[in-house]
Amino acid sequence: MAAYFIMRVDVHDSEVYEKHIQQAAEAVERFGGEVLARGGRCEQLAGEGRSRNVVIRFADFATAKAFAADPKYQESMRLTAGVCTRDGAIVEGV
Repeated sequence: MAAYFIMRVDVHDSEVYEKHIQQAAEAVERFGGEVLARGGRCEQLAGEGRSRNVVIRFADFATAKAFAADPKYQESMRLTAGVCTRDGAIVEGV
């Protein structure tokens, strides 16, 4: 059953964040993820939103968790500490 990695982000320094995007894309590819949405137009319908939304589909929940824990991906997340505000989750599909 597919799982979805969802990250909602407000970017405060786009130059630094761009480096994260490049490294994260490499990790997505290594884990067989498919980017379904990344920074496109969004309309918040309820609650507090973020300016950038990312949705990545993985084969299953375990693969999505392995991607999130991957040392290379975690390194790219550390690059953006302090240059963005983010919320993230992994959601199992139906």
